Amino acid sequence: MLTGSPPFTAENRKKTIDKILKGKLVLPPYLTPDARDLLKKFLKRNPNQRVGGGPGDAADVQKQPFFRHINWDDLLARRLDPPFKPCLQSEEDVSQFDTRFTHQTPVDSPDDAAISESANQAFLGFTYVAPSVLESIKEGFSFQPKVRSPRRLNSSPRTPVSPVKFSPFDAFKPGATGEPMELGPTLPPPPEGTAPLPIKPSGGTKKQKGGRGRGRV
Repeated sequence: MLTGSPPFTAENRKKTIDKILKGKLVLPPYLTPDARDLLKKFLKRNPNQRVGGGPGDAADVQKQPFFRHINWDDLLARRLDPPFKPCLQSEEDVSQFDTRFTHQTPVDSPDDAAISESANQAFLGFTYVAPSVLESIKEGFSFQPKVRSPRRLNSSPRTPVSPVKFSPFDAFKPGATGEPMELGPTLPPPPEGTAPLPIKPSGGTKKQKGGRGRGRV
């Protein structure tokens, strides 16, 4: 505000950041010694070394020589007359602004009412919740989290596995209702007087192997 330009400028953002971090502060020669001293204390790279950044806070800024002619009590009570009073025709008079800004097409800020419900869902669970989201919740809006499939849950290394073990014979146990499972139709018993079918022995007859011997006379 004292020079009309920022202290570090460059042709692109990266070079501007490099100047802010490593560049040397160069002030115009028309500044008073008190103004130069104040700007150097404001632009310290270490925030703890900046004027106003210590335990004294704003009181350290008020004590600087640049502000020695200001009565801070009268300023806070609005009893001081400003050094410059612009001549305005109305509350909407913008004659004090540069014409390159006033000739631009104004762009309105987005309205909170135009935000969709999906945009509000993206911020649910944060520490700060917009009032519009709270109103939608009061009206019955609820956010249902996406349910993951059991296969994905079991394959995830961070998902704890249930200690319940399943047996392959569970299919032959009674169901949840306590009724036995039907395995198929039952065969009727054989009629009376019917001879049972012969049962084939498990082992067959083996031929004994023997060599041909010669008899003795």
